[in-house]
Amino acid sequence: MDDHTAVHAADPSLFTHLRMVLSMVVSLGIARLLSGAARIVQHPGRTRLYWVHLLWGLSMLLTLMHFWWWQFSLARVAVWRFEVYFFIVAYAALYYLLCSLLFPDDVSDYAGWRDYFYSRRRWFFGLLAVAFAADVIDSAIKGRAYLEAQGTEYLVRIAAYLVLCAAAAFVRSERFHAAFAVGNLVYQVSWILRIYDVLE
Repeated sequence: MDDHTAVHAADPSLFTHLRMVLSMVVSLGIARLLSGAARIVQHPGRTRLYWVHLLWGLSMLLTLMHFWWWQFSLARVAVWRFEVYFFIVAYAALYYLLCSLLFPDDVSDYAGWRDYFYSRRRWFFGLLAVAFAADVIDSAIKGRAYLEAQGTEYLVRIAAYLVLCAAAAFVRSERFHAAFAVGNLVYQVSWILRIYDVLE
């Protein structure tokens, strides 16, 4: 392992460099969500809204904010290699792709946001499942102790989301998708409040 293949985290500029790259990708995702929401406000009658789609948009905004805060734990990584750096950036890019799927440039080929959401559900929930699987790798990169410290709920949560995303990719039932969207947002808020002791 030489200076061309690995960089030690002792370099004070390393973490700042990585955070700058991640911030650009996360910012693009947030901008995509906000611009999509702004278009809806600007032209409310142009495309028929769908509340399940809007809930997933809100969930992704919260996810990106949480991701940015969560990734401060990357400071725990002792030695950086290019493949690890590549994975982290690709992981962040997954969230940008999810945001782009939720709010594309044009939905004029569809009857409304409901029609668009269900027509692209396999892409959206497929990528969302990949993002949850990547989260486990991301936690493992931060060290075995860090991964174990997440507790049993963390692994159960990931497994449950993988199953639910697989189902959502193939099931078109509006009741299922409505329950998933609401349940996801409620649990997501609960998870953040509990792991960061927000209410204490």
